[in-house]
Amino acid sequence: MSPVNALFVPQPFLFICILILAKSPSRAPFKGSPSLLQAYEINNKIIDEINDDDDDDDIQFPQPLTPVDRALRASRFWSSAVPVIFNYYSTYTKLNLLNRLNPLLNRPCLTDSECEIIWSDLHASGASVLESTINDLKGFYVKTGQIIASRQDLFPREYTEALSGLTDYLDPMSVQLVRKVVERELCLKGERFEEVFREFDEIPLGAASVAQVHRARLTSKYGGHEVAVKVQRPGIEQKLLGDIKNLIALAKPLRGVKEMPVDYYVVFKELEDQLADEFDFVAEAAAMDRIWNHLIVDPRTGEKRDVPLRMPRPIPELVTRRVLVMDYLEGVPLSRAAEEMRKKGIDPDGPEAKIFGEKLLRSLTDVFSRCILESGFFHADPHPGNIFVLSDGSIGLIDFGQVKQISGRAKNTLAKVMVALDDRVSDTNPEDLETIGNLALELGVELREDAKPEGPAAVAMWLFDGSVKDLPGGYDYGELSPNSPVKELKSFPQDLVLVGRSTVLLKGLSSRLNIPWSLSAEWAPVARQVLAGSGSKKVNRKVTLKDVGRLVKSWGKGKVERGANKLPKGARRRLAAAVVWARGTRRSGN
Repeated sequence: MSPVNALFVPQPFLFICILILAKSPSRAPFKGSPSLLQAYEINNKIIDEINDDDDDDDIQFPQPLTPVDRALRASRFWSSAVPVIFNYYSTYTKLNLLNRLNPLLNRPCLTDSECEIIWSDLHASGASVLESTINDLKGFYVKTGQIIASRQDLFPREYTEALSGLTDYLDPMSVQLVRKVVERELCLKGERFEEVFREFDEIPLGAASVAQVHRARLTSKYGGHEVAVKVQRPGIEQKLLGDIKNLIALAKPLRGVKEMPVDYYVVFKELEDQLADEFDFVAEAAAMDRIWNHLIVDPRTGEKRDVPLRMPRPIPELVTRRVLVMDYLEGVPLSRAAEEMRKKGIDPDGPEAKIFGEKLLRSLTDVFSRCILESGFFHADPHPGNIFVLSDGSIGLIDFGQVKQISGRAKNTLAKVMVALDDRVSDTNPEDLETIGNLALELGVELREDAKPEGPAAVAMWLFDGSVKDLPGGYDYGELSPNSPVKELKSFPQDLVLVGRSTVLLKGLSSRLNIPWSLSAEWAPVARQVLAGSGSKKVNRKVTLKDVGRLVKSWGKGKVERGANKLPKGARRRLAAAVVWARGTRRSGN
């Protein structure tokens, strides 16, 4: 191995490499239930009937950014980003030069350990600058830091550790400002805050770039139950839209640069076009309803079906563009699950945790297959801060501010890709690679002219099959590897940017849990049903023993799980260890 590539070779533009994963809301036209539509109309009238005679008139709302503020903010961004980029480029160039000159001068080449030290020092410096910049600027850049922190499989330890504090919590608004926003948005003329909320926790459950969430209890007038109240930060919209313009300006000169994994300009333009929807909580509430209503009813039969996770439901009469009141889910985000396990005496790396990890992945995979392949409308931000481990052991999914609707054609082609990946004889069979590659191109994926013939199939496997160790064509699985199939991408279909983002986040989750996971294998049954319903000839095949095995496994899984939960703690741990060992043996082929 070349010393330049030892251990981890960062892209020179490390600061922006993660931004294909950045916040990217995109919605279909509003399709809320009648109750939400009525609430929207009512609450628009409420906003015009705000009671100005309250006790908190001295609370000052943040003022919109002035042109000078925006210029200073952009200057801070550029003054931080450019030196980091330059340092990576200069180090990369220096190591390459040394690698060529040392043999000519009869000097030994740098060892892997020496290169590791050089890169580690550079990562530490870059991570420190990035953390400082994000904490200073906040806004859109916070999401950047959250994504880096959640991708231990992709980014150096120095970055993930430095930014881990951004995962769940940001500098919160004062409770006085929160109450002021809520009163202006929700309270009818003459109605007091205490007439809506019997209890309202002053310390927020979480504070993110767009909003923060408080636990509360409604008065009997509004049902009396426990709720979560999501409150938008005043003046945040203009700040985030200005941030995305900076990223567009950074990405535009990089179009066509071979070292860049993808065309980030296309990604950021979609963000700019769609980011405004992130600030509309009425649309978010409608998205919650739409996704839940799809999940609970089988579109083929019209019958009710089980949903393997829980979602909050909005309170229709308490929803406005800037405040969203919804069911409260008791639990902790996945990013803090390991800490909670240790408190309960469970080893986060032990067999019980691994079985729960598989349950978690299976639940998320099931829900996303139904949404993406059946309706094409899905939650587009499944990072660890939005996935909850609830107090009863079930799984929760929150924050529907980022959703996406893909076209019927894209949905069906994705289904064909899943079936082709699942049906392949091997990872190197030429016929399978041709079929998978052609479907990837049909999705709108474009590769560079000098890409290998196996490139399209390798990209599909990289996106949808995390269990593959060796990609066809000699490509590396690491996203930032110089030999990654992602480097072959000339352009990625804008309509599928968020599908790719969601699959990458699920893949990162499986890596974080150290569980090999193939989305294509898990999605294939739903994909076949979707294609059968659309009249595609791609799924006309005989029922195989593999299908029967899946059916039996699905039928027995619930019974075994319920029985295991009744065992004593020691016996349950031994059973979990045996199950994990058996699964590992089966996967290794022993």
